[in-house]
Amino acid sequence: MDIRASTVLAARREDIELHTSDGLTLVGELALPESRPPVATLVCLHPLPTHGGMMDSHVLRKASYRLPALADLAVLRFNTRGTTSERGTSQGAFDEGEGERWDVAAALEYADFDDLPRPWLVGWSFGTELALRWGRDPLVEGAILLSPPLRRATDADLDAWAAFGRPLVALVPEFDDYLRPEEAVRRFSRVPQAEIVGVEGAKHLWVGEPYVRIVLDEIVKRVNPAAAPLPTAV
Repeated sequence: MDIRASTVLAARREDIELHTSDGLTLVGELALPESRPPVATLVCLHPLPTHGGMMDSHVLRKASYRLPALADLAVLRFNTRGTTSERGTSQGAFDEGEGERWDVAAALEYADFDDLPRPWLVGWSFGTELALRWGRDPLVEGAILLSPPLRRATDADLDAWAAFGRPLVALVPEFDDYLRPEEAVRRFSRVPQAEIVGVEGAKHLWVGEPYVRIVLDEIVKRVNPAAAPLPTAV
């Protein structure tokens, strides 16, 4: 069977709730390999909720549909405060990336308490800002940034990540609306361990199955290289 945009592969999936230190309940889902323990964990941070971003934004949803089966990864997705998807609405209200620091902390706390191994942050657009600003937790093995705009995240945040020392990979579309590869190389030069991957032909929203495959392959190369490249059929 060819893996298509709508393919959902076998996994153990459960609805979860995250509880923030400022008293909110966030809704989410954890997808695990069907019959084996995961080798690593993706903690997914979605795009801007005021522009339609949510835990079901398509690249993150497809990661949860495929990577537990194809790469033995746990995939934790959740709605940040005030965000709605089919799973439901998280309590609270959008806070421009400030109060969301407690949402990131709640997700990492869940991963820790549930013994999910080797957490990596996977942020997309607004989610990259959350990763850079609030993801420097000792539990975090590294971060993969999809379409980083570097708008809320500042040079000070990049300097702090440089000092943090964990791997940082930015996948930057050739035709991104906010930050393109050449400028990304310059901006991320503050982080010695940063790797910039320019993706020819791609746009900010990674529309199209070929671009989704590139994103998922690049994630797996870093998080579980033994499973790369991903198959295109099962």
